[in-house]
Amino acid sequence: MIINIAHLYPDIMNLYGDKGNILALKKRCEWRGVIANVMPFTIGSEFDLRDADIIFIGGGSDRAQSIMYEHFLAYKDILKEKIDNSTPVLAICGGYQLLGKYYVDAHGNKIKGLHIFDYYTDTDRGSKRLIGNIVVKNTLGLEPITVVGFENHGGRTYHSYQPFGKVLKGWGNNGKDSSEGIVYKNCIGTYLHGPLLPKNPHIADYLILKALQKKYSIKVLQPLDNGVELKAHNEVFALYF
Repeated sequence: MIINIAHLYPDIMNLYGDKGNILALKKRCEWRGVIANVMPFTIGSEFDLRDADIIFIGGGSDRAQSIMYEHFLAYKDILKEKIDNSTPVLAICGGYQLLGKYYVDAHGNKIKGLHIFDYYTDTDRGSKRLIGNIVVKNTLGLEPITVVGFENHGGRTYHSYQPFGKVLKGWGNNGKDSSEGIVYKNCIGTYLHGPLLPKNPHIADYLILKALQKKYSIKVLQPLDNGVELKAHNEVFALYF
């Protein structure tokens, strides 16, 4: 079995070690005998995104988001089609913001989004950035029920979609409604950096399983020894609970 993982703009959308998410997906596939073909998609290195089985978008600065927006406009309809057809997608921080309508930065500048989802991100001028470790209770019914990570964002995202999780410790989407991220079909948007997947193997396996189910009708994944990964997970959790 082969899974094609599209890594969007790895050269400009890669804050806080987000490329570690790709490494986690690749290794967890390989440990199960699944070939993970990582395909970098960026300016001058485009391909047909319809070939992707998993799509990953990392975080980036305001400038990086603007560059990605201008270049990716020609491909956004394909991404929307992939999301609507239940292709697993993971979008982190700036990538998450870009899937919405717009992002207003700390200077009041409006950065256009891809408008794949009907949400927006604003910035409370004069307010502090939302920074620190975060623990959420995932809404996907996965075990462990908690997801841990690191957030660092000035933007506050507001939407009425299913959240990725309920904030137990930290700030989440906006620091007000106790929601974190978004889940729509098999698309996850989240502010959790760190990277997210190495210390949350259940989320990595969720994306891999959804891809294999869609492509090969696989019902369950071969279990792995997650001792090291869960130790990292539990150490963050133990800081607060």
